[in-house]
Amino acid sequence: MPVEAALRSARVRYGPLEALHGVDLAFPSAAVTVLLGRNGAGRTSALHALAGVVPLSGGRALWRGRDLGGLSVHQRVRRGLALVPAERGVFGSLTVAENLGLGGPGHEEVVELFPELAPLLPRRAGTLSGGQQQLVAVGRALAARPALLLLDEPERGLAPAVAARLHAHLLAGAADGRTVVLAAQSLPRTLAAAAVVHVLHRGEVVFSGEPGEPAPERFATPR
Repeated sequence: MPVEAALRSARVRYGPLEALHGVDLAFPSAAVTVLLGRNGAGRTSALHALAGVVPLSGGRALWRGRDLGGLSVHQRVRRGLALVPAERGVFGSLTVAENLGLGGPGHEEVVELFPELAPLLPRRAGTLSGGQQQLVAVGRALAARPALLLLDEPERGLAPAVAARLHAHLLAGAADGRTVVLAAQSLPRTLAAAAVVHVLHRGEVVFSGEPGEPAPERFATPR
């Protein structure tokens, strides 16, 4: 399976603390990859390293074979990368319609996919609940039609039916050529068709394989 993006011997530090200890992660093209692990496992750091939000203290971040080390966040976005953080992913002073419009030409399709957004369009995003803000952030990223979509716990605060609809859309988008990397604490049943699961534990990769294999659940279930 061709690789779209990868982290090679990647290390991320926050002051004296190292969050990623030289991890190797490969994300296949035109597929959904799920990063599993408890809080503090390194999932968010892996996504942020790919997006350029945090610098690597060692190793490399690659996209389509190119080392991303010299590219800023904005340059990566212009090349087709989108990141949805776990929280605070909206422009609170802008309306929902304005937030979605910043994503690009696909904002009308987003409202069709998530009709829950329609009555919220004139409201300022900062006045919404956490789950509503998360849906707006996901919708803005989808509207940009990115080639590489990174999502950090996008289901947080979403109703199960809405999360299932999102997962189905992500799988369909992968079938059409989009590469998706999604971080979660446990594997959603609605993502059982994901191509690859990587399990992180305390900054290290402890499993890589298909979702149906037993190891992910062992490490992804909080103790």
